[in-house]
Amino acid sequence: MGSPRSCLTDCFPCDPFPACLAYSSLPPTTPKQTSKATFFLLSSLSFSLSFSLSLCSSQRDPMLSTLLSVSLFFSLLLISLFNCAFAGDPYVFYDWKVSYVTASPFGVKQQVIAVNGQFPGPILNVTTNWNVVVNVKNDLDEPLLLTWNGIQQRKNSWQDGVLGTNCPIPAGWNWTYEFQVKDQIGSFFYFPSLSFQRASGGYGGIIINNRDVIPVPFGTPDGDITIFISDWYTKSHKDLREDVENGKDLGVPDVILFNGLGPYRYDQALVPDGIPYHTINVEPGKTYRLRVHNVGIATSLNFRIQNHNLLLVETEGSYTVQQNYTNMDIHVGQSYSFLVTMDQNASSDYYMVASPRFVNSSAWAKATGVAVLHYSNSQGPASGWNVSAGAARPNPQGSFRYGQITVTDVYVLHNRPAELIDGKWRTTLNDISYLAPSTPLKLAQQFNIPGVYKIDFPNRPMNRPPKVDTSIINGTYRGFMEIIFQNNDTTVQNYHLDGYAFFVVGMDYGVWTENSRGTYNKWDGVARSTTQVFPGAWTAILVSLDNVGIWNLRSQNLDTWYLGQEVYVNVVNPEITDKTELPVPDNTIYCGVLSSLQKDRSQRVSFSNAASLTIARRTISVAFIASLIAVFISS
Repeated sequence: MGSPRSCLTDCFPCDPFPACLAYSSLPPTTPKQTSKATFFLLSSLSFSLSFSLSLCSSQRDPMLSTLLSVSLFFSLLLISLFNCAFAGDPYVFYDWKVSYVTASPFGVKQQVIAVNGQFPGPILNVTTNWNVVVNVKNDLDEPLLLTWNGIQQRKNSWQDGVLGTNCPIPAGWNWTYEFQVKDQIGSFFYFPSLSFQRASGGYGGIIINNRDVIPVPFGTPDGDITIFISDWYTKSHKDLREDVENGKDLGVPDVILFNGLGPYRYDQALVPDGIPYHTINVEPGKTYRLRVHNVGIATSLNFRIQNHNLLLVETEGSYTVQQNYTNMDIHVGQSYSFLVTMDQNASSDYYMVASPRFVNSSAWAKATGVAVLHYSNSQGPASGWNVSAGAARPNPQGSFRYGQITVTDVYVLHNRPAELIDGKWRTTLNDISYLAPSTPLKLAQQFNIPGVYKIDFPNRPMNRPPKVDTSIINGTYRGFMEIIFQNNDTTVQNYHLDGYAFFVVGMDYGVWTENSRGTYNKWDGVARSTTQVFPGAWTAILVSLDNVGIWNLRSQNLDTWYLGQEVYVNVVNPEITDKTELPVPDNTIYCGVLSSLQKDRSQRVSFSNAASLTIARRTISVAFIASLIAVFISS
C-alpha cells in the first residue's frame, strides 16, 4: 500500500475522545511502544470488567453497581492517559515498493523505475514537524538508497540515504526510513541516489505544509500541482552509466519529460504521432500553486506557460521576495513554487514548456518538453507560440540578513572536466575524486574504525596530480562556512548540500579572488540547498553549520557525480551529548568491515504491523461504547 497510515486518517468516527487528532502512532521499534501496549492491555481489561459488571448489575446488587462505577472511572482515566501521554508530533506511515515497470515516455518501450507502480512516484504530503516512516522494499536487481533532496534531517544524518551515511538496501530487502520534517515548509523531492538510477526514474515529490499556527506570506491557492521536468534518454540507466565510465558524453537527450510523459505534438516534424503528453486541467479565474522540480540528469531547463505570469513565492523551502516572471531557468536538482492565476480568455489551450538552456547546438531543438494547460471552458487546442527557450533569469531574492556573521571556514572548490586517473574516467573537486568506502563514513565514525576516511580535504586546489581518495571536510560546529564553487567545466554544474539550506551570496564569470567578496549580496540572498555554477564562472554560498552529522556535498549532475565529484562535510559537536544528534537506528544495515554486526534479515525491523495501535484504539473505543450501552440497558 502506498497511502499513508496515521491516526489523522484512522480516527474512529464515533470516538468519544477527539484528542485522537493529537495522538501519534509509533512504529514498533520505538521505546514508547511497550508503554502503549501496557496502556492497551490495562484499558482492555478495565473495559472487559466494566462490560461484565454492567451485565451483572441487572440484579441491582449495590456492591456491583459501586464496582461498575469505579471500573468505568478508571477506564475513562486510562484512555485519557493513553491519548494525552502519547500526544505530540504525529507519525505518518508509508509502504513503498521500488521496482521496474515498462513505460513508453517517448514512444519506445523501456524499463523505468517506479514506486508502487507509479512513474513518477507518489507524493509524500506531510506537515512540518511530522514524523515520517517510509518502509522501502527494493524490488530492483541492484542495491538501492533513496535520498530526500532538501530535507535537512535535523540531528539525523542516519536517514540521509547516501553512501556516506547508509549501507545500500540489497535487492529483495526492505528498510525503513524514519525522520522528522523539523521546522521546514515547502517543496522538495526524493530520488534513488545510487548507480545512475535517477536516470530511469524512481523520483517523486515531497510537500511539507505549514501548521495552522504558522502564517504563509500569500493566500491559500485554489489548487496545488506538482510538476517534474527532466531530460530523458531511451537508454537505460545501466547503459548510460557504462557510457560515462567509458568517457562518452551523454549527448543530446531524446526528450524532455513533463511528469514522466513526452511532449505534446507542437511540431509534426519534431514530435512523432501517438506520444502521450501531460495535461493540467484548471478552472478559469482560480489561482494554483505550481511546484516545479528539475529531476533530470544534466540539463538546465527554462520553464514557462503561454500567456501566463509566474509569481515566484518559494524555492526549496524558503519563501522569496514575490516577483512576477514570464519564464524561469530551473537547473538540475532545483525546486520552485509559483502562483499562477488562470486569467486568460480560454480561446484555446495553452502551452507549458520546458526547453534546454545554455546549449549551442541545433540538435537540441528536438529536446523540448511541452505539456498542455487546459481551462475547463477552453475552446480549442493550443497553438501559435514559439517554444524556443526564453531569456535567462537571475537568482530570486530572499529576506534574511546574514551579512554581519563572522565566517569561520573558507573552502574554494575547483572542479575539472572528466579525466583519466589510474586508467579510469573520474571527476574531481580540488584534484580529489571521491571514492566511497565499503563502510559508510557515519558508521566508521560511530564505531571508531580507523583508516576508512581522512579529514584532510584541502580548502583550496593543491596544484598536484589528481587522485582518487576518501577525504572529507572538517566543519566547525556552529561555525559559518563560506564555499566558493569554481566551474572549470564547459557545462553548467549544480551543487547540493544535504542537511542544510545555504545563502547564495554571489556569482560571476571569471576566476574568484578575495576581491570578489566586494560583489557579494550580504542582505537578501535566497536560502536554498542547490545552486548552479555557470561554465567559466563561480558561485559563492554561506552556510551556518548548526546540524550535527556527516553531510553530502555533491554535483547534482548525474554524470559528474557518478564519476566522483562529491565530498562530505563532517560536523561534530565537541560536547558529548545526545541533544544534538540521534543515536544509530536499531534497524541499521551493516556492511563493509561491520558486516559481522548485520542481523539475519528476518530479524530486521519492519513496521508492517504499525497500524495495530490504531486498531487497538478502535477496539478500546468500541469496548467503551459497548460498556455504556450495557449500563444503559441494565439501568
